[in-house]
Amino acid sequence: MHHLTTPAPSFKSLLPSPPRHAPFLPNPRLLSLPPLPYSPSAAAGHSIHSFGLTSRDTDLSSSSAHCSTSLRNDAAVSHGKLRSFGPKVVDVATLGNLCVDIVLNVPELPPRQRDARLAYMERLSASPPDKRFWEAGGNCNVVIAAARLGLHCATIGHIGGEIYGQFLLDVLRDERIRMVEMTEDGDAVDTSSAAYETLLCWVLVDPLQRHGFCSRADFREDPAFSWMSKLSGPAKMAISQSKILFCNGYGFDEFSPGVVVSALDYAIEVGTSVFFDPGPRGRSLSNGTVEEQHALRQLLKMSDVLLLTSDEAESLTGIGDPVLAGQELLQNGVRTKWVIVKMGSKGSILVTASTISCAPAFKVDVMDTVGCGDSFVAAVAFGYIHNLPFVNTLAIANAVGAATAMGCGAGRHVATLERVIDILRESNIQEDDAFWKELLVRNVKTDHEVTFLSNMALNGSSNSPSHATLRNVVSELLPKLESARLEGKLAC
Repeated sequence: MHHLTTPAPSFKSLLPSPPRHAPFLPNPRLLSLPPLPYSPSAAAGHSIHSFGLTSRDTDLSSSSAHCSTSLRNDAAVSHGKLRSFGPKVVDVATLGNLCVDIVLNVPELPPRQRDARLAYMERLSASPPDKRFWEAGGNCNVVIAAARLGLHCATIGHIGGEIYGQFLLDVLRDERIRMVEMTEDGDAVDTSSAAYETLLCWVLVDPLQRHGFCSRADFREDPAFSWMSKLSGPAKMAISQSKILFCNGYGFDEFSPGVVVSALDYAIEVGTSVFFDPGPRGRSLSNGTVEEQHALRQLLKMSDVLLLTSDEAESLTGIGDPVLAGQELLQNGVRTKWVIVKMGSKGSILVTASTISCAPAFKVDVMDTVGCGDSFVAAVAFGYIHNLPFVNTLAIANAVGAATAMGCGAGRHVATLERVIDILRESNIQEDDAFWKELLVRNVKTDHEVTFLSNMALNGSSNSPSHATLRNVVSELLPKLESARLEGKLAC
C-alpha cells in the first residue's frame, strides 16, 4: 500500500458557485460506501461539556448523549479570558484545510506551465460537474478516519454559506463530527464576497490512475482567507477542550502565518498536544516569506508529533536516511516527542529520543492512494491517545492507510473500521528484508532501543533490533477496535 501522496502538484482555491447545468458523465471511480457510525473514544467515561459555538456550527444534539451540544454564542469569552469548560472531551481537532474535492477522470493531468495551467482551470470552472462527483476533502479525511476509529472529533475552520459549504456540513454531521467556525457573528466580513466561499479542489485522475490536484490558489499571492486575523472564541474553546490539535502545511493556503502560530501558541498554553504534517508545502514554506519561515520553524520546534514522508524529511533536513532525518528533527525540537516518517509501500518509522520503531506496510490491492496519509494521521492519533506501544501505533496506522488505499477516493470513502480489522486479521505484511536490514544495520546504536514488526520474534542486541511479532501486536489491537465498533453500534 502507499502512504505517500502522488508527485503531482497540489493546489487549492476559491471557485464560483456552479451553474445549474452539469454535463459530465458518471465517474466510475466514485463508489458509494456507507458511512460508518460515530462511536465515542475509549475515554468515554468523561462527561461531555458543550463549548461556545456560533450558529454556523454543526449541532449534534439530536444524536446520542455523548455528542450532545449546546449552542451558546456568549459562552466562549468572559472578560477577555476563556472560561474553564472542564476536561478535554474532544480527542482530535483539526485546523483549517476544509474543502470540497471535485473528483474527475481526465484524459491528461494539468500542465505545469503557469499560463497553460490557468487556461486549464478556466475550462474546468466553466462547466462544474454534478454533485455526484463532490467529496469532502482536506482535513475532513483526517477527522472522518479518526471518528470511524471511535475518536470524538471536531474540525476548526471556515465553510461558506453556499451549496458547497452545506454539502460539507452535511457530510460532517453524518459522520458525527463537530464543525467549529473560525469567524464570529460580530466579525466585519462581507459574506457575499467570493473570498468567503468554501474552498474547492479539483482532484484529477488520468487513464494511468495518476493524480493531479488543481485549483485557483496556485495563482494567489495571499491566503484564501486573508481577511481572518485572529482565532475566534469558539475556535479557542475547541482547542482548549481537545487532546490533539492537528495542523498541516495546507493550512497556510487559507490562513496567515500569524493565525496559524496563534493556534499553535494557544494549544501549548492550554495543554493540547500538537500534531504537524508539513506535507508538500514544507519546502515552499522554508523558502517563503519571513513570516512563513518563522511559522514553519515554530511548528517544527514546538509540535509534540511531526509526521512527514521520507522525501519531505529529506527536504527539510538535507538528510537522505529517514531514521537520521527523524532524529535530526527530534533534536532540533523543543517539545517534540515523536517524529514519524512515512515511506510509502515500504512502511513507516517512529523515532523518539531513545527508541526507533519500524513497521512494514500491509499488502493490499491498491486502488487509490488519495487520503492514505490523512488516514494514517488519524490512526497515529488513536495510538497516541490510547498510549499504545510505538510499534502497535505504526501497525494500526499502516492498516488504516492500507484500508483507505483499497477504496476509491477519500472523504466518505476513507477506511472503515471493518476493513481495518480485516487487514489486521489477515496480517499480510510487506517484508522487504533487504531494505529493512540495510536501513536498520546502519542505525542500530547501543543508546537506542530498536524494534521491528515482523512475523517472527527475536530478541535484540547492540547490533540487531528486537522483533515484535505481528500476531502479538494484532491480538493487542483487535480488542480495542472491536470495542470501538460495538460502541459505534450502540451510538446509533
